[in-house]
Amino acid sequence: MKAKTGSLLASMMFFEYFIWGAWYVTMGTYMVEHLQATGIEIGATYSALAIATMISPFFVGLIADRFFAAQKIMGVLHLVGALLLYLATTIEHSNTFYWVILVYSLLYMPTIALSNSVAFSQMTDPGKQFPWIRVFGTLGWIVAGVLIGQLGIEKTSSTFYMAAAVSAGLGLLSFVLPNTPPKAQTTDASGALGTEAFVLFKERPYLIFFIAAILVCIPLSFYYGFANPFLNEIGFANAASKMTLGQVSEAVFILAIPFLFNRIGVKKMLLMGMTAWILRYICFAYGNPETANWMLYGGIILHGICYDFFFVTGYMYTEKKAGEKIKNAAQGLFTFATYGIGMFIGTWFSGYTVDQYKGADNTHNWQSIWMVPAYIALGVLIYFIVFFKEKKNTTISS
Repeated sequence: MKAKTGSLLASMMFFEYFIWGAWYVTMGTYMVEHLQATGIEIGATYSALAIATMISPFFVGLIADRFFAAQKIMGVLHLVGALLLYLATTIEHSNTFYWVILVYSLLYMPTIALSNSVAFSQMTDPGKQFPWIRVFGTLGWIVAGVLIGQLGIEKTSSTFYMAAAVSAGLGLLSFVLPNTPPKAQTTDASGALGTEAFVLFKERPYLIFFIAAILVCIPLSFYYGFANPFLNEIGFANAASKMTLGQVSEAVFILAIPFLFNRIGVKKMLLMGMTAWILRYICFAYGNPETANWMLYGGIILHGICYDFFFVTGYMYTEKKAGEKIKNAAQGLFTFATYGIGMFIGTWFSGYTVDQYKGADNTHNWQSIWMVPAYIALGVLIYFIVFFKEKKNTTISS
């Protein structure tokens, strides 16, 4: 891969995830400040991305891959997306805001797969080259959070303006990315959903894992939707910037996965991930900026173990169980179930829970709120320990 091509792909990934990090993390805080949104309204709006996750495979597999060059349709989606992000700042009611975010999410989520497609099509050795390109996406998310915190725009509409400007820029950049023409093969609806991977459910260990993965998305939703509003409400300064420590942690811990996966086995890896979810929410429940600041930092930094040791390990486990023939279908099904179904359930449930512990003065009993996902994670952990029986020799190649 030429240096110019690598630079273009790295820039594409950086901006792709900068956009997401710029509006998504602080959206709950924005809705509270400007729309006086309830917890259910915030949870519902975060569910828009889950809905888009369930629909985007059909768009990419049935339309984009068949008829359009990936970089061109990605450019159009980002340009229209920029307009919608700007439009979101003009909305004064939560219900209307939800529909704008839903339409935007339906445009944005397909660009994740399209950007991956553009990158992979230019690589001679994707296994070695893609991680070095994809890491710029994590860097983009981190830079967005740091900028928001340092500029002091966490509670303002400027986060959406920033995301809109970068979305417009990436839309224009997309038209000069390496050409990625439509694929010759076609995909039907079942292929886009990954139904051929249903055969994996015949293996009891994978079915047990699959159910646990959906359930653990419920506590995950609490973090995505309400960590930033929580930290701002209790007076944790520059919360958006400090929350990027979670992405730094994610980048660090992912390096340990291949080593640990082969040596301690998939079950222990997954158990470590679920245990980290419990610890994270206990930290949030009992942490405060005055006397237990370290617990707030701990809850953020644990994101690396929470995400990597369960979801990244889960993707690797899924690929090994599926084999070469149906691995793409299996990964699509896993994403559909977790970031689609699991997050949809979790976003609505988390919003409902937050409203149950809201006081008359519009503050919240956050200790009680955070113990709910902690107990859910504990329940999933117990379920997994009791029912998951997998041979330790499920390994990955180094």
